[in-house]
Amino acid sequence: MPLPAGLRLGTSSYYWAEWHGPFYPVDLPVNDRLSWYATQFDTVEIDATFYRSPSRRQVSGWALKTPPEFLISLKVPRTITHDAGMVDCDAETAEFLSALEPLGPRQGPLLLQFPYVAKSVNRHEYESGVGLRRALAAWLPRWAPHADWVVEVRNLTWIDRPLIDLLAEHEVSLAFNAYYTMPNLTSLFEQDRFDPLTGRWAYVRFLGDHRRLDRLNDELVADGAKPEGYCELIVDRERELRTWVDALLPVLGRRPVLAYFNNHYAGFGPGSARMFARLWDEIHGA
Repeated sequence: MPLPAGLRLGTSSYYWAEWHGPFYPVDLPVNDRLSWYATQFDTVEIDATFYRSPSRRQVSGWALKTPPEFLISLKVPRTITHDAGMVDCDAETAEFLSALEPLGPRQGPLLLQFPYVAKSVNRHEYESGVGLRRALAAWLPRWAPHADWVVEVRNLTWIDRPLIDLLAEHEVSLAFNAYYTMPNLTSLFEQDRFDPLTGRWAYVRFLGDHRRLDRLNDELVADGAKPEGYCELIVDRERELRTWVDALLPVLGRRPVLAYFNNHYAGFGPGSARMFARLWDEIHGA
């Protein structure tokens, strides 16, 4: 489907064996997945870097398999965001950024994904997010100029002026999530306390409910209703996606939009992305 300039759609990760047939050609060699993916979408979010910082050789391979205009967003390693909590992690941050240099113009935003903090674990942090803000306030002055960063939080109460002002000060984007603990985009823009567009990108992640989708998928597989793996849409998200299509039109007038679809949003990342593209064309045209 034709999409307007400034709107890019992709998936969270591309390396799924069960996508052979439903998305990739059945006989496509494993090493050709990214090259073929780049003929269908113009951006991807690399999830694997959350678990392990990539090598320059690995990153060079991604660059060689994609055209210069293709955009690769990457998750920041959890050693930085989770293990270190953004504290005393300059060496790890420098190593990560150095490994990404072969991407050149292909390098997209870098996602700092932070975990949900439960009330039972730390009530004060659950309500305020002050610990995260303190760590970011120390880290951002050193590293914000080196890349386009995106901050993703999953505690609704953290989305308020203190965090927004901090991100805006350093031109770091706030991630917009289709996630069960977070507000929808319309409600974020209808409030008048702050402007949620804090960085150069409007970065959208369609995540869904991991546990719910795993449970539903397992039940369908056990009943013989579908093959194993995340290879088809199993939840009807069309009505919800229509609200996102509507909400993102005015956003696109202010920022370029990157939207990534996880398997756990509706059961099949490429299927959700293609549905979004179809709905955009139906509602707004290119």
